[in-house]
Amino acid sequence: MTAGTVGIVLVSHSARVAESVAELAAGLAAGGPVAPVAAAGGTADGGLGTSAERIAAAVREVDRGAGVALLADLGSAVLTVKALLADEELPPGARLVDAPFVEGAVAAVVAASAGAPLDAVALAASDAYTYRKT
Repeated sequence: MTAGTVGIVLVSHSARVAESVAELAAGLAAGGPVAPVAAAGGTADGGLGTSAERIAAAVREVDRGAGVALLADLGSAVLTVKALLADEELPPGARLVDAPFVEGAVAAVVAASAGAPLDAVALAASDAYTYRKT
């Protein structure tokens, strides 16, 4: 993907969950260039948990200068991202997005892959809360 594309980071307590959701979202956005998406799940030793270092590394990996949308699964993942943002350990264009993890990830990657700016990517992910299954 070219410079100026919004990056997506998926933060989960499980590396396998984050990687699987990243693979799903990228696969569903395929058909053209796919926005950079990275998984930041689990701890450095492969356990369940959240790693600030893994999150920061994933943000650096996908940052193309247009901002980075971070989606987190549960409690401490959200708190870790908030702490990184508050301590200014992530680039100024990084943003925690309040969205359902799977549906929001798909919507964010699809929007970013279409060239949407960060605000539109965040809105697409957040709007996934309204997806009805009945």
